[in-house]
Amino acid sequence: MRAVVTGGAGFLGSHLCDRLLAEGWEVLALDNLITGDEANLAHLRNNAKFQFKRVDVNEKFQLDGKVDYALHFASPASPPDYLKFPIETLKVGSIATMHVLDLAKEKGAKFLLASTSECYGDPDVSPQNESYWGRVNPVGPRSVYDEAKRFAEAITMAYHRYHNVDTHIVRIFNTYGPRMRLNDGRALPNFVYQALSGQPITVYGDGKQTRSFCFVSDLIDGIYKLSQSGEHLPTNIGNPVELTILEFAERVRSYFPNGPKIIFEALPVDDPKQRRPDISKAKRLLNWEPKVSLEEGLKTTIAYFKDLYAKQTVARQVAPR
Repeated sequence: MRAVVTGGAGFLGSHLCDRLLAEGWEVLALDNLITGDEANLAHLRNNAKFQFKRVDVNEKFQLDGKVDYALHFASPASPPDYLKFPIETLKVGSIATMHVLDLAKEKGAKFLLASTSECYGDPDVSPQNESYWGRVNPVGPRSVYDEAKRFAEAITMAYHRYHNVDTHIVRIFNTYGPRMRLNDGRALPNFVYQALSGQPITVYGDGKQTRSFCFVSDLIDGIYKLSQSGEHLPTNIGNPVELTILEFAERVRSYFPNGPKIIFEALPVDDPKQRRPDISKAKRLLNWEPKVSLEEGLKTTIAYFKDLYAKQTVARQVAPR
């Protein structure tokens, strides 16, 4: 089996490459590196079954050889990233999705779309199940990401229904783990970066908004199982254990001696008040549910961030001035 993974140098894309290679696949990772990092793939450089190409899938591209599976993970994913690259985010959800679907159609390959829980917007129901259509502001600042993913789901289903492409859609809920960028705008890396750099931990709003955090290995396992299934409609993959952002900040704070204080700032526009997946469909169809506890996942991830921060500090100290 040969897979093409767009966004392959990103946080999730690189872990997906690892899983596919572990399953014996050949993998071609594509990334334009606006938010991805080749360092996430450095451990694969000598793997004969792995190849990386710097490609912007927003532009039309051609690939030689067979392709058995196209997995579309390219997209800015954190709020600061998609607010910095709004047009690129809209294009990668629309034009690039069509390009990768065209590749799957041309090669007779299967296709998997990395969609998002942001399709549910600021929901009226909790937990969110796949039959809920969402509550999204189509012109708010977050809409460049939310609506790009909603369009991506629509065009994926259109290619399935009208071109008979074998497609799959995963709705990814909050995920964390090694290879996230420090201070990338999402809760965990922000909290850890602030703690490591001696700053107060910033919580937005009153901290009562909820999230559910899934460790990356659990998420990738669910995605792989979905990719091998016969399910075509969107499927939630995430951890249903829900906690408030303030509770989460306190948990992170506890990993640091003399933990920094917590301060509060204004809540960003359209920030969801609740986010918790209903994973009953994944349990039933895929026999999947998360296994890694928050305590175990945080311990691993914070250790990774501490090592990364130390290396970045040394690099800054030795850099020529």
